[in-house]
Amino acid sequence: MKILDGLPERHRTAAAQLYWQAFGGKLGRVLGPDDRGRDFVRRALRPDHVLAAEEGDRLLGICGFKTARGAFVAADAGVMRASYGTFGAFWRQQALGLLVQDIDNERFLIDGLCVADGERDRGIGTALIEAICAKARHQGYEAVRLDVVDTNLDARRLYERLGFRAVGTHRVRSVAALFGFAATVTMVRTEPASPPDRG
Repeated sequence: MKILDGLPERHRTAAAQLYWQAFGGKLGRVLGPDDRGRDFVRRALRPDHVLAAEEGDRLLGICGFKTARGAFVAADAGVMRASYGTFGAFWRQQALGLLVQDIDNERFLIDGLCVADGERDRGIGTALIEAICAKARHQGYEAVRLDVVDTNLDARRLYERLGFRAVGTHRVRSVAALFGFAATVTMVRTEPASPPDRG
């Protein structure tokens, strides 16, 4: 298994399928139906805002991140229109805008971890998290942050084993019917200080 800094174009479709496999259950009411949701993610993903795990020619997992320059998957108006048409893009952007969309300038912000079905329990998620924490240290960040749905206890246990701790809860009751969850938990892992290299 290799961890790649960035997503090769050959993995774009597989990455979209992985992302939808992981998050389609939550985003499907807004970004669905499934075929359109996967098409949107395939068009929208930024290959420079992700680490990828591959083995041979297979994509095993991805870990996206968010910076001031963008996110791994962003609701760009042009891409939304290409996937959903003008009206479909408009209401979907309004709905997505109800979620927390912040950029964390003090902490490196993870924006989605996905491991392929059938590839779990191989340490792929752990390897991706460790690699992204190393990337954060290299860029001079002293902490890494992620947000996880409060009911996703398996993910929380994984993150806790890897040194993350819960620091707050964000309630989203007003959009629970749209996205299927009512709160997210913010988790942070402190990293040893390194010389900054944020260029």
